[in-house]
Amino acid sequence: MAARTVTKKDLAKAVAKRHDMTHMEAGDIIKSVFDQIIEELGSGNRLELRDFGVFEPRTKRGRKARNPRTGETVYTEDGVAVRFKTGKKMGEAVQECLGRL
Repeated sequence: MAARTVTKKDLAKAVAKRHDMTHMEAGDIIKSVFDQIIEELGSGNRLELRDFGVFEPRTKRGRKARNPRTGETVYTEDGVAVRFKTGKKMGEAVQECLGRL
């Protein structure tokens, strides 16, 4: 059974239903939370959400790579990637849910 894709809109509808608010109000709150997460990570901050997980910006050094189409050697630039490490409670909950499939 393939997992379905859940969008920000789907989250807003679920939160709105749970907290007796409009889906627009819930969407604004969710967007605000996501925007703040992006701002914190963009400032180089580590974001820890207890039991959920940790978001951490990591510097990636450029490297030598190969273009698979042409076989040509290319060089990638330095960059930043966000690492996410699952919190214990969330990891256990997901494992339990997936174990039931």
